[in-house]
Amino acid sequence: MIIREWRGRAARSQTAEYPTHFRTNVVPELRNIPGFLGATLSKREDSERVEFVVLTRWKSMEAVRAFAGADPDRAVVEPGAVAALSDYDHTVRHYEVIESVE
Repeated sequence: MIIREWRGRAARSQTAEYPTHFRTNVVPELRNIPGFLGATLSKREDSERVEFVVLTRWKSMEAVRAFAGADPDRAVVEPGAVAALSDYDHTVRHYEVIESVE
């Protein structure tokens, strides 16, 4: 399994916009991609902004490429996400899962 990590940031006054976009746009699209196994959206707040971390789980790097294209390290950021965030990472990180405990 592959974990794909991406981060975006928003002003504290806009903490609801990205989670709404994630639920209504991103998740339904991801569910249609073969090899997509799931996703987690987390947040961390400080005094000025909130940082969102998206971890998606994929069966393989081939499945990641089906989503991300020829350059899997490039972030896929939809216009709705751009509008909801003050800034975001343009690249992602991939991790091979070697052990998982539930």
